[in-house]
Amino acid sequence: MHNSAAIFLAGHQGLVGSVIHRRLTKSGYTNLIVRTRKQLDLTQQSAVETFFSRERPEYVFLAAAKVGGIMANNTRRAEFIMQNLQIQSNVIDSAYRSGARKFAFLGSSCIYPRGAAQPMQESELLTGPLEPTNEPYAIAKIAGIKTCQAYREQYGFDAISLMPTNLYGPQDNFDLNSSHVVPALIRKFHEAKEQNQSSVEIWGTGSPLREFLHVDDMAAAAVFLMQNYSSPEIINVGSGEEVSIRDLAVLIKEVSGFRGEIKFDTTKPDGTPRKLLNVDRIRKAGWKAAISLRDGIQHTYDWYVQNAAQPKQPFTVTAENSKSFPFYQRLGH
Repeated sequence: MHNSAAIFLAGHQGLVGSVIHRRLTKSGYTNLIVRTRKQLDLTQQSAVETFFSRERPEYVFLAAAKVGGIMANNTRRAEFIMQNLQIQSNVIDSAYRSGARKFAFLGSSCIYPRGAAQPMQESELLTGPLEPTNEPYAIAKIAGIKTCQAYREQYGFDAISLMPTNLYGPQDNFDLNSSHVVPALIRKFHEAKEQNQSSVEIWGTGSPLREFLHVDDMAAAAVFLMQNYSSPEIINVGSGEEVSIRDLAVLIKEVSGFRGEIKFDTTKPDGTPRKLLNVDRIRKAGWKAAISLRDGIQHTYDWYVQNAAQPKQPFTVTAENSKSFPFYQRLGH
């Protein structure tokens, strides 16, 4: 991508999109096209078609999606499948028809079967039943992958599909009713410390193994792959390391400074027993995650504490406050 290329970043205010936007801006890209949800509802086909016919972006990152944790996925199943299908279909088709040169679709590791061999290779797709609790979301993401592959095969559209592992970081969703595990635990432990609670309750047994990737690493991978990868084959984006939910809880407890007890509610579902991506393909392409889980959790927790009192105010790292964030200093942000 040349620095003056017209780049549409769908979902620029979200967890991943906001960091891709920051990375592109810092790298000198001067023609970034963004729209808020109020300005452009991606579930509305006519609005999306009109937008693309006017703007005609050369490159498109599709980071917009309906996302949530295990509770949201399991209780709002119709919303998760329908809204994601609408967003993907509208944006992929309009990007192709308006002449976009390249398209990056961000999927999810939940596309793989519940019983997939670990670590999960890209070839595991569609080899077995999905995890029931997030099946509608996973099916929508699989449809997005297959749409990209079909448009490449039939029309020669250079669409690539990235499969991120579990993501976390600043600007995550910390709503306990719809958040993923890392932001949910950060909030739970912080509030328990502030309220002098004796314990924190966590869903499940704590035994499931999960892989986590800091959103800064994900953004770096997305830009790298847009510039260096072109294939119909999906490509995993992960850290290549895993941790149990129990050990994750202990780590977040330590980072937060909470001194109480951790209790596991074994009547609640665990979800998939193990989820680890095989990252051989992306490493052979020349990219590897750089942020350790402990550094990433510390960074995310610091951000949450700074924003907890005024969650609607976006936090910006400046020369004045960056001294409080050595993580940012180490990464050169």
